[in-house]
Amino acid sequence: MAEDVYIGQITGIYEALHGGVTTILDHAHHTWSNATSEAGLQASIDSGARIFWAYTFHQVPEKNYEIPEQLAFYRELALRRPFEGSPTEMGVAYDTFELANASEVNAIISLALETNASVITTHAGGSKKSLVPPNQVNKPVTNLHPPQGSNSPEIFAAFGILNLSIPIVFSHASSLTDEGTALLREHNHYISITPESESTNGYARPVTHRIQDQAALGIDTHFTFSSDILTQARFWLQSVRRLLTSAVLETRKVPVNSPQSVVQAFLLATRHGGLALRRDDLGVISVGAKADIVVWNGNSPALLGWNDPVAAVLLHASVGDIEHVIVDGKWKKKDFRLVVDDYAGIIKRFRASAARIQAALIADTASKALPAPGTPSFQGGLPYGVANTSDTLRGPGNGYGELFLEVPRA
Repeated sequence: MAEDVYIGQITGIYEALHGGVTTILDHAHHTWSNATSEAGLQASIDSGARIFWAYTFHQVPEKNYEIPEQLAFYRELALRRPFEGSPTEMGVAYDTFELANASEVNAIISLALETNASVITTHAGGSKKSLVPPNQVNKPVTNLHPPQGSNSPEIFAAFGILNLSIPIVFSHASSLTDEGTALLREHNHYISITPESESTNGYARPVTHRIQDQAALGIDTHFTFSSDILTQARFWLQSVRRLLTSAVLETRKVPVNSPQSVVQAFLLATRHGGLALRRDDLGVISVGAKADIVVWNGNSPALLGWNDPVAAVLLHASVGDIEHVIVDGKWKKKDFRLVVDDYAGIIKRFRASAARIQAALIADTASKALPAPGTPSFQGGLPYGVANTSDTLRGPGNGYGELFLEVPRA
């Protein structure tokens, strides 16, 4: 298990580095035991990327790994400082502020302060009321985020922890309220918008474009989604353009302007990540900043003839156009190739781990059916339902499609 965590973590980070990501805030869900926790942290350190490794405090009854033991191990790691001399730092992740008792929350926050944690992060779900755009004042805005405890800014305010010296990052926050938005601005905390993930999961996003001054872009997880921020920036840019352009078209008018510029999306992908972490030395190239640099090849077919480099990158570039990546002054990708010791060995270990995990998952799910509509709800929240499917082939279809290719299996 610890080996699987280590090799999965370091391989995923290498994928992100290859795609031009220099800094990652990791909501580290792999804290199922002391061994898996340390494996994930060590992989982060060994990768050489700038990782804000946020240890997830959560009940793991099947492993008999409860919060008190996690608190003790986090303190031990923070005091031992295995990340000393690397770009990795430690933070705290916790997802049940709304559902937890005050003593548990106080213990976690006190530990974060005691150990000078670099960041606190949480997954922010729905709120009881939404910030409704002016063009939708007569339309109900439904929060589609399956609740896992809202972990909203209002909940943090109730616990009295928004005024901490530690930055707080709220992932998704797709249904912020007026009050929650005001709290973010008042206390200078940020949300992390993950456009690809939120679109795939159907999360309502009617309002987050209105809090972009307190937002940065994320990928959710490289296990499921694109690991490069460029994809997310392009996805988000066109999503906002579609939303705000449609609002004008609905009035039977044609917009004379573009609702969002490429520079705005570029800022969300770069500078705002540093701002979310309250770091003046990240996401910017200037004297005194960290030497984290991404270089695109201006002679690539996608970028030839550009005049505005930001527009060229945001609208045309791909991961294949990234020539160099430097983190903390060290090469991580050079001349289009990752700078990794024994990458062939990493690949071999990862493939063995992936095959083992996939086989176990297939065996575990083979006898399980999908939940029926109307059965007990997801995570104690919304009931299960069935989505309409879209088929690319004529006829009744099966919602999946036919693949005209034989895929060999390992």
